[in-house]
This record gives sequence, structure tokens and C-alpha cells, in this order.
Amino acid sequence: MAMRVALLMLGLLALLADCRPAAAGIAVPVHVQAGPVCPVERDPPDPACADRPVADAEIVVTDGSGRRIAVGRSNANGDLALTLPAGGYLLTPQPVNGVMGTARPMPLEVVAGASQAAVVIVYDTGIR
Repeated sequence: MAMRVALLMLGLLALLADCRPAAAGIAVPVHVQAGPVCPVERDPPDPACADRPVADAEIVVTDGSGRRIAVGRSNANGDLALTLPAGGYLLTPQPVNGVMGTARPMPLEVVAGASQAAVVIVYDTGIR
């Protein structure tokens, strides 16, 4: 009887050892836009000249060693969400068809237990 209990306990411990919690991710909202849209800045600003959302922009996320961690693609509204563990990253926007320039890479620090502010990535249209 004692042997059975011991074997049962060992089996239970082996099962519990495999139940490690997954690394929690933090939701990082990203908005991708292109601008400027108009060649002349107006005061007050003209709403028709607001930066435009960029659909289908691929954003590559790498860690400090350059290892690819995630890839996201913006929707028709220019929005995407990345779920990342706490740490430091580099967001690298890829070229987009129909947009002249490519946005610059952006460093990102994700902090555990904090709500993440939206990241805005801007592709330069070249309009001046």
C-alpha cells in the first residue's frame, strides 16, 4: 500500500512538473499611418490633410540580439496588435506597395504589469 501511494505521488509530481505557466504577454497596440498627405501645412489644420492609415504593413519584431520574435500586419484601418513578453525590442516596418518611403525602425520597451501605450509608426509619403 505504501508503495502504491509513493508511486501515485511520483506520478502526480511528474504531471505537475510539466504544468509550467506560459510566459505572459503584454498587448501592444500599433497604428500604422502615412503622411504628410497635403503639400502645404494649414493653420488651423485641414482634416482632409490628416495622415492616412496604412493597410497591409508588415512589422517585424526583433529582440536585442536581432532574433525575430514576432511579425504583425496592419488591417484596413492601419491597426494591429502584438503580444510580447516584457523586454526590449525593435519594431522594423517593411516596405509597403503604394507607399513611397519606409518607416524607420522603432525601439520598444515592454514593461510587465503596465498598460502599453499605442505605438504609432509613420511612413513618409515624401510630399512637401
